[in-house]
Amino acid sequence: MKNDNITKSFRDMSLGMSSNFERIVTEEHINLFSEVSGDKNPLHLDEDFAKKTIFEGRIAHGMLTASHISAAIVNFAGPGWIYINQSLKFRSPVRIGDRVDTYLEVDKLIPEKFLVQMSTVCSVDKTIIIEGSATIKSPVN
Repeated sequence: MKNDNITKSFRDMSLGMSSNFERIVTEEHINLFSEVSGDKNPLHLDEDFAKKTIFEGRIAHGMLTASHISAAIVNFAGPGWIYINQSLKFRSPVRIGDRVDTYLEVDKLIPEKFLVQMSTVCSVDKTIIIEGSATIKSPVN
């Protein structure tokens, strides 16, 4: 579901609404995320180091992958929604060249606070990478 920068209001939301977002993780994404975040762990940046770990090669930052959820929310709900909270369970690594598919589904509506709770899942080739939940607040009632 693409929103074309149209913001949904709280009243546009309903239980079971869902959206998919996908993106391929590149070496440039990892390098830029490392620079922006300050996370210079060689597991993400140094192939020789990473080959000696349990991952046997470089992996993307977990939070880089989790940031796909934020992008999926904007794609789904439109600009202006406020991220209230996010739970994350990291289950498997993401590697350069992996296509991360992010799926959101509305689980609960809290009308008195204009909040939407949703389940969030990131996967690569049907393997769950991250699962969790997010709560967002509508900028328009």
